[in-house]
Amino acid sequence: MTIRKATPDDSNELTDISFMSKKHWNYPDHYFDIWNAELTITPEYVQKNHVFVIEDSGIRGFYSVIKLQTEITLSEFTMRPGTWLDHVFIRPEYIGMGYGRSLMGHLAEQSQTQKWAQIQILADPNSRNFYKKMGVSYIKEVPSNIENRTVSYFIWNQPFSIP
Repeated sequence: MTIRKATPDDSNELTDISFMSKKHWNYPDHYFDIWNAELTITPEYVQKNHVFVIEDSGIRGFYSVIKLQTEITLSEFTMRPGTWLDHVFIRPEYIGMGYGRSLMGHLAEQSQTQKWAQIQILADPNSRNFYKKMGVSYIKEVPSNIENRTVSYFIWNQPFSIP
């Protein structure tokens, strides 16, 4: 198992993994119309952000970190400038096999290298327990971009470590 920086050539496969992983949770099809842009990983996105893939006879998953320069208001929640974990996706057939934990360990190492003091996360409700197991501090539920649905807001502060 290796973790490497993603390349723009990985973008189509990362998009496939994003959609497959989200579909694993049996969301209604119309949610994916809303999430289409968010789940699509472009070559430009890979070049502009911190994107890493985990490989084990092929790409099993990835994570991405963005640096938000200005506030963005989503519904009733304002994303503050700073470092945000934008995506963590694992191919559905490999969920629960330790790939997510390995990616979070790599993220902890990257945070030291990059000197990130804090990482903010808006997480899908189905991943809430994963982040809690990783030692990330749950803050609150916030409205999502889908009516009558929330996402979990987490903050991960230095020192970053995986229990």
